Amino acid sequence: MSPTSPASPTDGASPPSPTSPTSPRSAPTRRLTTAQALVAFLARQYTERDGRRHRLISATWGIFGHGNVAGIGQALVEAGNGTRNGNDHGNDHRNGDGNGHRTGPRMPYLQGRNEQAMVHAAVGYARQSGRLSAHAVTTSIGPGATNLVTGAALATINHLPVLLLPGDTFATRPADPVLQQLEVPYAGDVSVNDCLRPVSRYFDRVTRPEALIPAALQAMRVLADPAETGAVTLALPQDVQTEAYDWPEEFFAERVWRVRRPAPDTAELEAAVRAVRSARRPLIVAGGGVRHSGAEETLAAFTAATRIPVASTQAGKGALRHDHPADVGGIGHTGTATADELARTADLVIGVGTRYTDFTTASGTLFENPAVRFLNLNITGFDAHKLAALPLVADARTGLEALTSALAGRGYRVDPAYETEYTGAKEAWEEQVEASFTTPDPTARPTQTQVLGLLDTLVTEEDILINAAGSLPGDLHKLWRTRSRDQYHVEYGYSCMGYEIPAAIGVLLATEARTQPRPVWALVGDGTYLMNPTEIVTAVQENLPLKLLILQNHGYASIGGLSEAVGGERLGTAYRHRDADGGFTGPPLPVDLAANAASLGMRVLRADTVDDLRKALAEARAADGPTCVYVETETPDTVSGPPPAQAWWDVPVAETASRPAAVKAREEYDRRVAARRHHL
Repeated sequence: MSPTSPASPTDGASPPSPTSPTSPRSAPTRRLTTAQALVAFLARQYTERDGRRHRLISATWGIFGHGNVAGIGQALVEAGNGTRNGNDHGNDHRNGDGNGHRTGPRMPYLQGRNEQAMVHAAVGYARQSGRLSAHAVTTSIGPGATNLVTGAALATINHLPVLLLPGDTFATRPADPVLQQLEVPYAGDVSVNDCLRPVSRYFDRVTRPEALIPAALQAMRVLADPAETGAVTLALPQDVQTEAYDWPEEFFAERVWRVRRPAPDTAELEAAVRAVRSARRPLIVAGGGVRHSGAEETLAAFTAATRIPVASTQAGKGALRHDHPADVGGIGHTGTATADELARTADLVIGVGTRYTDFTTASGTLFENPAVRFLNLNITGFDAHKLAALPLVADARTGLEALTSALAGRGYRVDPAYETEYTGAKEAWEEQVEASFTTPDPTARPTQTQVLGLLDTLVTEEDILINAAGSLPGDLHKLWRTRSRDQYHVEYGYSCMGYEIPAAIGVLLATEARTQPRPVWALVGDGTYLMNPTEIVTAVQENLPLKLLILQNHGYASIGGLSEAVGGERLGTAYRHRDADGGFTGPPLPVDLAANAASLGMRVLRADTVDDLRKALAEARAADGPTCVYVETETPDTVSGPPPAQAWWDVPVAETASRPAAVKAREEYDRRVAARRHHL
């Protein structure tokens, strides 16, 4: 991906320096530190798709230590983050230097409390921005840098752009080792930042100032490329950050990175058309690529023409509204009975922007039809060829448009009986959803699904729900009635506990330009809350109207159930005192998460009953500052709980065991695994 680089007048923090000995043909240069040059460069990078331009790096998160405070930290002050400036979160304002000189677009600074959480916030921002705008994250060396690894893995697995700028040890090695340096006897050039290599889509260590130029350009290329994007790491030795260099003015010219919408190959398109026309029971699996491409309306047009039903992955949920006739809900282990039964009998599965994780395929057991074949529309060839599919390598929107057009004159539409079948099954499933959401006793403590039901009655298409791990993703995927393309924000590529609160902050930053802020809900259980509550402080500092909903069930509900199913007997999954035998079956721990949230600056509303919760949710939704709703949930029974899993998930069980629970679980595992198949 090549940017366009229109000529730009000098607009840096200092006037051009005289020509340096290394400047070709006496080109103008500017003397800056490496960190100052990087920040100035980042402030002038843009993406463009469908004629709309966006700041590529609109802000920088940072926690400062000795590895970045004098370099990137000082450069961010130079970029307009002193006490005289407000925080515009990436608006392309031009600032003066006090003498009437223009000093270029700002690079806003955002203060985080935990390095992993800063990456999560940046990822939430990038997803809400359609991958067209991203944040940078700067940390010190040592633990600050290694704390980035989890967030980087999450970003890369989910194909979401984030720029990581960890400090690094001295390139010049004036003393060896320095504070926090990892010594590797067989490799003098390894630092802890090398942990970021396998979880980054691009990694470089900038050991000389001039090496920043090609490294920075490559970093932008990857961030802006929808087929390659993910975490990008530029490791910055602390001495190099502060070293001055005469930079060519061209480096600071505005660059526009055009985001591709590649069209499908003609032969692949014709093969795809033949496959669709020959299918009697086709099923679309909509993945995150539909949303990243902004292809929701195109998908709706395709289904209107063909009447092919649409199931969705966690990342793709919301590709169609819940009440669209062709939407049959989530697919796979956490999917609906409607979608999973269609998957079992489908003769053609059309994957659009999906990676086909084991939750989607029920670990290779879901697509049972012996004649089933796959057609995968994906912007990456790697994903397009999965399950021995016919590949249609293209942007999701462009590919769907081409497929719709190619089918238009050939009279294809599914059999009306098939349409009647899936619409009837969809209505039956809605009855189960309603039963799970119903709260018959307003004075009772609500179950988890009843909490979702109360929220369901309150929200509109404006609300955004964020979740990532635990039992909530399963309930949401099965039951939630998605009302808009971006309402459902469940991170399930990495399923990372602790993602929700910082991601909600990133989403709020991406939507704050609106006159009326959108209600953004972070839904967390007590286990997730204890993993990473730190960015509550950031929400309070920025006065962001975060709506935090804490569901207290005294432990890991999801893994507790899984542990019981696989013979683990719920060991280590309850938050309770030890009993006389040394187990964890005593009374619940006297932990008050509501008080903890309040101590971090949130307004907290406690709800003890269904009626209390209904009022608290409405009050929180109307609040203009960070507000927490805290509720203890009741253990559901077979009526008030969510429907059981409609498809299997492979979690291997001990092959030999002495305890009856594990022996029984292994028998069930052997029965299930026998149904797994490779699609060839």
